[in-house]
Amino acid sequence: MSTVPTPRPRIWVDADACPVVIRDILFRAAERSGLELTLVANQWIRTPPSRWIRAIQVPQGLDVADSAIVERVAAGDLVVTQDIPLAALVLERGALALHPRGELYTPDTIAQRLSVRNFMEELRGSGVQTGGPPPLHARDRQTFAAALDRWLAHLPRS
Repeated sequence: MSTVPTPRPRIWVDADACPVVIRDILFRAAERSGLELTLVANQWIRTPPSRWIRAIQVPQGLDVADSAIVERVAAGDLVVTQDIPLAALVLERGALALHPRGELYTPDTIAQRLSVRNFMEELRGSGVQTGGPPPLHARDRQTFAAALDRWLAHLPRS
């Protein structure tokens, strides 16, 4: 009796807003782990030559890259994104979502994150200056790399 092998999880990146330093961490992780890494963006993204790394360029438009990720993501995959609505959608599909600062979005935290996001969007819509996110620091890169390593460590060996 033969068993059908379980497909290996993939890593998807909402690459339009992903910091280059985070992409570099992901490139090294894909090579080290032998997992497929796909960057999705509405602009051309340079990737190193690798059998594990590819980029998909989607047309310009609101949430086009997000939709492309949601269409392709499978349960058990990892999606790297700063986009909270995208994180909510991939969680619904059984995938995991990781912020480039290392925060793992969970079903327990996503509703609160969506509420805060919507509130901030209302403030901006009414003319309140809310500012942008703080710069990415070395500790953020370390937190992201550690979260990625934890996810990779829990994967079954091929």
